[in-house]
Amino acid sequence: MAKDSVKIPPKVIAAVVATGLLSFCGVIVETAMNVSFPKLMTEFGVTTNVVQWMTSIYLLIVAIIVPLSALLKRAFRTKPLFLTAVTFFIVGVVIDALAPAFPILLLGRLIQGIGTGISLPLMFNIIMEQVPRQRIGLMMGFGNLITGIAPAIGPTFGGIIVSSLGWRWIFYILLPFLLVSLFLGLWGIQQKSATARQHFDVLSCLLIAIMFTGLVYGFSNLAALPLMNWQVGGAILTGLAAMGLLSWRSLRIATPILDLHLFGNYRFAGHVLIFFLTQMCSLGFAFLLPNYIQLVNHNTALLAGLVVMPAGFCGALFAPIGGRLLDAYGPKKPVLAGVTLMSIAILVFTIWSPAMGNLAIMIVYMFYMAGMGSLMGTVMTSALASLPQDKQTQGNAILNTLQQFAGSMGTSLVAMIVAKSQVGVGKTAAATALGTQHAFVLMLVFVILIMITVIRCVPQRMR
Repeated sequence: MAKDSVKIPPKVIAAVVATGLLSFCGVIVETAMNVSFPKLMTEFGVTTNVVQWMTSIYLLIVAIIVPLSALLKRAFRTKPLFLTAVTFFIVGVVIDALAPAFPILLLGRLIQGIGTGISLPLMFNIIMEQVPRQRIGLMMGFGNLITGIAPAIGPTFGGIIVSSLGWRWIFYILLPFLLVSLFLGLWGIQQKSATARQHFDVLSCLLIAIMFTGLVYGFSNLAALPLMNWQVGGAILTGLAAMGLLSWRSLRIATPILDLHLFGNYRFAGHVLIFFLTQMCSLGFAFLLPNYIQLVNHNTALLAGLVVMPAGFCGALFAPIGGRLLDAYGPKKPVLAGVTLMSIAILVFTIWSPAMGNLAIMIVYMFYMAGMGSLMGTVMTSALASLPQDKQTQGNAILNTLQQFAGSMGTSLVAMIVAKSQVGVGKTAAATALGTQHAFVLMLVFVILIMITVIRCVPQRMR
């Protein structure tokens, strides 16, 4: 049967949009609220380190919940899981919109993190399970398009809303999107796989919580505090110790929360490395460029958001293009094309970043995001296709878990490099430009590793 004649059922499309909208809302709150931090600090009388927990606590809860996704999918029906996720998110949004004090605001973000942690893997599980094989690449790209638009418009959206209506309206405006997600999910989500009683390993869950708390907390303090400090080195060591214990336990019990045996699959492990390093680079860019535009080129936060916004749309729009290329030609060609565009962009930034104007930044960043957009969904699809059908849910849990951690780690590493360049001279334009260039050198190393891994591990055709 010709690929163009293979139709995706409307209910499947509705289910993908419903779950994608939840992830979209989670990402847009995260990126839009960053713009409102100065307002929150003034209104609630908190410091920069404290207000950062608006993002950190959300990412931490998502990172803890996502590893449970494979177990939740096997134990519960898809629609009740989705309804639980939507309910948590709506409750969290209402709490934040009405929050009278900063701790209540954090509570709302925590509850939203639970909703996102449950919903994020659902979209990819539905695509891999219910979309016809000839259309999986297209729908993975479409799913990434939904979530990819959020970081593109988040900072600009946040700047406009905060300056015109106030920060609470960031949450109010999300409610209609959440209601659309709810109704689409109620109509479209179907149950395709059987459920069964699952053993819940409490110790593994506790180790996951300790691991991510230690690593996220430690890396978030890396730029502001020395490594040999209990808030940095101590937290990271605690997280690494928990990771070691979790790995040891996961390899020895019958039903682990995260099946680390999958890393014995050479092809899957290679795809995971590509996915992880790409995510680190992308979150590094999201930190470096707005700061560079403001501190080096002396522009406003709103203008910084407008400069990076076209690249965000490029990334979102190239996601379904990469998916169509995957369906037509297999994974290797779109992934190689994507990593080539990324490599060229990072090389240009590495060489010329100390003297780049806003127009040059916007154009080169568009090349990077076009490459990244065509790569991410394709790598994820190819990674899951390298696993047996009954292991794909576990593979999805691993990919989504590492995506959260890579985001935190990538931002923290580049922030540390820039901060170390500013030691003794302050946040001067020259020091920030030099630190940004040093951070791009690290990202160039990452993208070279990605290229090598793509050549060695990504197949011409999926199984």
